[in-house]
Amino acid sequence: MIKYNILHYKEDCISCGACAAICPDFWEMDEEGMAHLKESHKVEDHWERQINSEDSRARNQEAAEACPVNIIKLQKID
Repeated sequence: MIKYNILHYKEDCISCGACAAICPDFWEMDEEGMAHLKESHKVEDHWERQINSEDSRARNQEAAEACPVNIIKLQKID
């Protein structure tokens, strides 16, 4: 099974809400209006969550591509 990490560089969020609109199972807007990756944890300068299904990867890839400031990345785990 292929696994991925979703990386979110939240500090650079411009609060457009595209990720939450496209992929609400994974993304929401927090009380400050910033995008938040649900069930994620902070790792150094970003937030991270592991996923292991192709459907989840595809939906989060759509969110990443819609982000106007490119702060959502998907990283394949070997």
